[in-house]
Amino acid sequence: MAEAQNYANHAKRPPLLFLAGAYSSTAAALAIGYQLVTDFSTGNLALFLVAASAATGLLFARRFSTGVQDRVIRLEERLRMERLLPDDLKSRIEDLTTDQLIGLRFASDAELPALVRRVLDGDLTDRKEIKQAVEDWRADHQRI
Repeated sequence: MAEAQNYANHAKRPPLLFLAGAYSSTAAALAIGYQLVTDFSTGNLALFLVAASAATGLLFARRFSTGVQDRVIRLEERLRMERLLPDDLKSRIEDLTTDQLIGLRFASDAELPALVRRVLDGDLTDRKEIKQAVEDWRADHQRI
């Protein structure tokens, strides 16, 4: 059975194939760019454009997918908080940043109200601090 998810092991890294593609296309764009500057030719220009487009496309694909995931997490957590928080905290859900909501998603239902109160009081400010404060970890196995 797989190890239970917690702060120490929850981070998800991009697949090796994505990293290899991003690094190799970036390296190719830099190398061909150097050749383009030292010995200009239309062949070098075409190769540079292809390599730069591949590197840019891969980087944007990763950024866009994580951006969409952040929006979904923000929506899910706001809905969850509407259901779980006491009335005095429900009116302050909009005060939480997307980064804070992302950190709070790992808190169990039972500890969520106390953590939200600490975040809104300024005791916990960033995603890392919030995640480290979670005691009863709620795993998320569907991250991108």
